[in-house]
Amino acid sequence: MTGGRGRNDPSGYLLVAFFTVPFLLFTVAPLLFGVYIAFTEWGIIGAPRWVGLANFREALADPWVANAFRNVVRYALIIVPGVTVLAFLFALYVHQRWPLSTLARTLFFTPNVVSATVIGLVWVWILDTQFGVLNHYLGLLGIPRIPWLTSPDWSLTGVALASIWWDLGLAFVLFLAALQDVPEDLYDAAAIDGASRLRQLWHVTLPQLRPVISMVVTLQLIATMRIFSQVYVMTNGAPVGSSASPVHYIYQVSIVQYRLGYAAAISVLLFLLIVLVTILQRLLLRERVRG
Repeated sequence: MTGGRGRNDPSGYLLVAFFTVPFLLFTVAPLLFGVYIAFTEWGIIGAPRWVGLANFREALADPWVANAFRNVVRYALIIVPGVTVLAFLFALYVHQRWPLSTLARTLFFTPNVVSATVIGLVWVWILDTQFGVLNHYLGLLGIPRIPWLTSPDWSLTGVALASIWWDLGLAFVLFLAALQDVPEDLYDAAAIDGASRLRQLWHVTLPQLRPVISMVVTLQLIATMRIFSQVYVMTNGAPVGSSASPVHYIYQVSIVQYRLGYAAAISVLLFLLIVLVTILQRLLLRERVRG
């Protein structure tokens, strides 16, 4: 009898409620409400008016939506490889305990705990066409000034550089933890077989890091497709939408134009894209991870 009462003890439900209730109220309920709003026309004031798939048809035909999604693909092609490769190299540097590795550990992770607003403002100064630090040192090399944030050809790259620097911290920590978990016996066996340090890196380290590489790429893809703060602070999507992202356009449509139904429809499309890309990425890497 005692065991039966223990299994039905209501205090367990109370403990679970501390997580479940806020999760349902602030995550599930807004998500379901957002999906509902995507099928309506609503401007905050008044009741939503059901319009069916009209918002989705408009979004699929909207050139600004297409431009924002093209931009996020370009962002991903720059940011995801940049973060993955640099984070691995930085983690390898710290793991090998090379000179100043202790200081480097702090420097590599620090940007991740700084707000996106601060990161954006710092990089606006760094990338300024006339007085920016980057253009100053490029000028010393004989390279003409680059309009990082004011040219349609360069604005997206400028925002991507800031995003790489900001996102490095988490990927760096994940790689460093994974490197510390690689068994030393594998390196000893490879050294006995005459493998050089480079061959050990290729045939021992990287295969052991495949699960972490998959995780980093997945997390970074999701983060890149949701990019907003850097775009808003550094360029506000300018010039002529060359650096706009889907979330930035959703902000413009919802907060500036008060078209919440249309913004919700674009959000649903972005959510479906994130799910699709995540599934495809996991399927492509799953076999390698198992190997």
